[in-house]
Amino acid sequence: MRYNKSHYIFKPAFAQGYGGQREELMKFAKSNIVTAFDSKAIGSKVTSPKSFLAALEQALAEHDQSKARVPGQFFVTLPKIAHQFVSSGVGERTLNPDDYVVRVHRGQANLYLKRTKAAPVESLAVVVYTKEAYLNDPDVKNEPEEIKRIQASEAEYVIVAVLSSSGPKAELTPYRFVHNLAGGNNEALDWTADEIRTKAEEIKAYHDKWCVVAD
Repeated sequence: MRYNKSHYIFKPAFAQGYGGQREELMKFAKSNIVTAFDSKAIGSKVTSPKSFLAALEQALAEHDQSKARVPGQFFVTLPKIAHQFVSSGVGERTLNPDDYVVRVHRGQANLYLKRTKAAPVESLAVVVYTKEAYLNDPDVKNEPEEIKRIQASEAEYVIVAVLSSSGPKAELTPYRFVHNLAGGNNEALDWTADEIRTKAEEIKAYHDKWCVVAD
């Protein structure tokens, strides 16, 4: 992961329909691999940050954190009303080369569908870590600048991924799936052989049809 000074603390303000303003707001930082809040995003894109963060705050407040497989790592599903605040991260593959663009992401040049080909959002979830869990992540431990940035921040939680998608559920790209199995994620250490096979089948089937989009 790469350090980017544009990463900052989010202090969400509640949007209409999310219960009104609260005195104490959760403070979010974004991981240095998250592009969803950038004007030029790869994959999921947040188009209305304030409303999106308001929805995330309420969903996280209602999330049963005690059921987390790894303490401090949460997969938080947002309600359908929040779908309007994002652009889907995927579209259906085509055979027209003009529908694709090449972008550099995480140190690699890859092919992506153009943002104009993004499908309607059918599901929206956010991977959120507590500050402590994020600093204990295997990838983050190898990045002293990222550790310093988060330690110095006021963040309570770190947004690790925004997953606005279409089609059947597929939480990971093939690359991230293999990366996590190779030690890049603490939760993957607890996956059973059956879970790994099931996840692999689902991911292959999904990415045979769907492709990540980019601006």
